[in-house]
Amino acid sequence: MTETIADRCAAQGLRMTEQRRTIAGVLEESSDHPDVEELHARAVALDPNISIATVYRTVKLFEENGIIDRLDFGDGRARYEDAEREHHDHLIDLSTGEVIEFVDPEIEKLQERIAEKLGYRLKGHRMELYGLPLKKR
Repeated sequence: MTETIADRCAAQGLRMTEQRRTIAGVLEESSDHPDVEELHARAVALDPNISIATVYRTVKLFEENGIIDRLDFGDGRARYEDAEREHHDHLIDLSTGEVIEFVDPEIEKLQERIAEKLGYRLKGHRMELYGLPLKKR
């Protein structure tokens, strides 16, 4: 990823207020998958004038324009990540809610082979695994 979220917004002609720039920066710096409430907490630490409504409107705008991806890990909270992050899949720990990012070349090749076998060329995918930790003996 070479361009910032703010750069991609500007390239699409989106008006970038200082509050939107702050929210974009928070999203870029996030290594996790924050929901709106967490984004608001992080943004308000940088600019106390950012309202939760501004965060909701901004993530909706960014999502509608393909700048960020909305993720649903089954916990009833929409979470977000930069749409331009390197590809990865997710493993969600059902006991803690922890989201673990991973890349597995064998899984990637298998998905491509399956698509090809079914007569398709794979253009993208999203995989989420849900599990519980193995009990130690």
